[in-house]
Amino acid sequence: MSRHSGAIAGNWITIKQGDTLGEIAKQADVPLLRLQRFNPGVQSRELAVGQRILVPHSTERAPSGGPYRYRIRPGDTFSKVARHFGTSPITIVAANSNVDPSGLAVGQLVDVPLKSGTGGGTSSVARSSRKSATLPDPGPLPKTGTSWSWPLTDYSITRRFGKDSRGTLQPMLLSTNRGARASAVNDGEVRFADSMRQLGQVVIVHHEGNLQSVYANCKELLVKSGAKVNRGNPLCEVDVNERGQTELLFDMRHGGKPIDPALLLR
Repeated sequence: MSRHSGAIAGNWITIKQGDTLGEIAKQADVPLLRLQRFNPGVQSRELAVGQRILVPHSTERAPSGGPYRYRIRPGDTFSKVARHFGTSPITIVAANSNVDPSGLAVGQLVDVPLKSGTGGGTSSVARSSRKSATLPDPGPLPKTGTSWSWPLTDYSITRRFGKDSRGTLQPMLLSTNRGARASAVNDGEVRFADSMRQLGQVVIVHHEGNLQSVYANCKELLVKSGAKVNRGNPLCEVDVNERGQTELLFDMRHGGKPIDPALLLR
């Protein structure tokens, strides 16, 4: 049996020879089930020397299915947290509308909604962002009038919002010309402007009514996190994808849940 020195609750620890999750939970004085839930990609019977384990802090919570209550640690980003829990940065950003992703503070508590049936990590952030996340029901869409506009002026819809042949929700894809710039669909605040694995450069704008618009596959960002934007303000230059097409991946969310942009855009 291996014992770790010092307080381990709330910290990452490295597995030593003889470690078991049960012994780690006992030393940290945390329930074994809670320790397991905070490490969804870890198999109890397949611990490897050198493997890193996250031991939850007393302020953190892990209800079955989420959303988890996670405590920010040094070096954390929403992308890093999403990779550990097998969810997507977009889902975390949308679930924490009052949190600036570029200004995370150590010790800050954030909600981490999980995709249904989380039992391990994911190899594709883009795939996991389309899975159904465990989020509170945001209620009906707010009345928005006709103030919402499309993110591009010259475009064609190459893929509409909806489920694919496997039943997985897919965001809208808009084809446009090289050099085209995506613009804010309505007034709001930029809550994320950075890169995401497999989604390229991404901008997320938070709007009134707990609505978020997401602009991915960007080549160059034209705004920074925290910026106030008006409808029509340019956000990014659209990039060329692996098929040689200039396409914007466009998504909208209500309370963190994906919705059809056609319900709002005019």
